[in-house]
Amino acid sequence: IESHLFMAHIRATTGTPVQRSNCHPFQHENWIFVHNGAIRGFDKIRRELLLAVSPELFPEISGSTDSELMFYLALTFGMKEDVKKGISKMVAFVERVGYANGVEYPIQMSLGISDGKAIYGFRYSSEGDSRSLYHSVSIESMKDIAPNVERFREDSRALVSEPLTHQQELWVSIPESSFVTIKDGDVTIEEFMVADLVPA
Repeated sequence: IESHLFMAHIRATTGTPVQRSNCHPFQHENWIFVHNGAIRGFDKIRRELLLAVSPELFPEISGSTDSELMFYLALTFGMKEDVKKGISKMVAFVERVGYANGVEYPIQMSLGISDGKAIYGFRYSSEGDSRSLYHSVSIESMKDIAPNVERFREDSRALVSEPLTHQQELWVSIPESSFVTIKDGDVTIEEFMVADLVPA
């Protein structure tokens, strides 16, 4: 299998069953989504979050994870039109519901998202201490783990939870509360602020 862009994910369950429908990446049309982290108090707020998913998207939810629900909430809140704003609205909604139900730190996330053209990453948590996220400096970062690295284009980049090699200088740590876009070898990192734009 060959592709100009791909995503991989190893799942550590946060309480939901180990089954195919609960495994990342989650997919809708040309969008794919992976998540490292958790919605805390998920069993307490799951129903309220589910009811916010748009009726058109709701039938596509096939699993029981917080991650898949985050994806469909982000789609509901306009991620396809504006990735950053859709994720921001999703986070604001999850936090508001969580806080209203006594959850101290409702969301912990590092995300990988793609529309098939670019890769988008987010690093954010309610407590300001998110799971790590890195991007590669260059394709050279891959040489230790990819024997056929010459098959990759020079502008190839990776977005990962932890560096894939021991050469730390070949990996850039993405700061807390950040949004990263990787496209055609260009890496752009912006501040990620949660927008309180969701109707009460």
